[in-house]
Amino acid sequence: MNTITINKIEIENVKRVKAVKVEPTANGLTVIGGRNRQGKTSVLNAIAWALGGDRYRPSEAQREGSVIPPTLHIVMSNGLVVERKGKNSDLKVTDPSGQKAGQRLLDEFVEQLALDLPKFMQATDKEKADTLLRIIGVGEKLAELEQQEKSLYEQRRTIGQIGDQKEKFAKEQPYHPDAPKEPVSASDLIKQQQTILAKNGENQRKRENLQSLQAQYKQINAQFEELVAKRAAIAADLDTACKSAQDLQDESTAALEGNISQIEEINRKVRANLDKGKAEEDALDYANQYASLTTAIDETRQAKVDLLKGADLPLPDLSVTDGALTYRGQRWDNMSGTEQLQVSTAIVRKLNPKCGFVLLDKLEQMDLDTLREFGAWLEAEGLQAIATRVSTGEECTILIQDGYVVGAEQAEPVTAPAATNGNSSWKAGEF
Repeated sequence: MNTITINKIEIENVKRVKAVKVEPTANGLTVIGGRNRQGKTSVLNAIAWALGGDRYRPSEAQREGSVIPPTLHIVMSNGLVVERKGKNSDLKVTDPSGQKAGQRLLDEFVEQLALDLPKFMQATDKEKADTLLRIIGVGEKLAELEQQEKSLYEQRRTIGQIGDQKEKFAKEQPYHPDAPKEPVSASDLIKQQQTILAKNGENQRKRENLQSLQAQYKQINAQFEELVAKRAAIAADLDTACKSAQDLQDESTAALEGNISQIEEINRKVRANLDKGKAEEDALDYANQYASLTTAIDETRQAKVDLLKGADLPLPDLSVTDGALTYRGQRWDNMSGTEQLQVSTAIVRKLNPKCGFVLLDKLEQMDLDTLREFGAWLEAEGLQAIATRVSTGEECTILIQDGYVVGAEQAEPVTAPAATNGNSSWKAGEF
């Protein structure tokens, strides 16, 4: 698609302009220079009014001191002729075939931001980002991903805070390595004690039986001759009793008695250990949830990157990060002056591919290297910029002084209805 640029501009009696003719370079930068209050900005105002409609009409359009209404005559690269003249500065648009047309025809190729580029450049980061997303058609999907990322981030932050609290709480809990894993029951200890006491009682009965048999043996042994038979029987019982009692060993109940007396302290330690273990499990659970949400956030951010990579962007490396427009990884306030102009101009072109020009006011804030760099980029991109600069240096394509082009033949300004309109021409220059 061929873009449409401005071939010729003729302006009379608009604001500070008396009579100016300009033929901008087709591709690149045309710089209108001069001192303050000479009519530079009036030229841009006149172009915007001619092409953008009455919304751009200056509040005091007619030059002070002139009784002749403003006259505007602009020829576009497609042959279209745009005129405003007469008492009411009525619009007349004539296409190459000679037919008349109106503002609607101009609106097809004139992008509003091209007439007021500072409006975009001075917009907030969010407004710039919204403009870009709107023209590449991914705003709704990106907004959905942004909301998803925000929700995941808030969840992760909450989980992280709780996890930190759980971890801190777990570290503060006491731990007793000598305590059993489960709480101790007093009734169980008493049962164990009773079992041991019963066993010890049985052992005692066997010992007493042994002592009795030993006594009997002594008695029978004293009466050996008389009680040989009885002695033999008792000897056999003695042998049996000895074998039964040989491996007997009493168990102490001291530990159980100590545990029973200290059961509350033991259980306190057990509960403390269980609490610490639970706190550590909780902390680990929240740490796992945090890691899972981090993965989800990373995946959402990658989806945003992939969405923008697949979009038809006005410039390579142009993107939206955290709701702000970025270029080559830098936000607006970190871009160079050239980059800001390139981004703005490229977005204007993307908004309306038919519009091949932009108007720029007050380029005196840019150094000469930036101007040259921007001009070279415009030429390479096939774009046209008409700009003003408070300067009389060689970088200026034309100079305006007191409403005229410096060095051009000038007629006296019209001050009465009977007088003829003054015209001026200029010697073309390259920047």
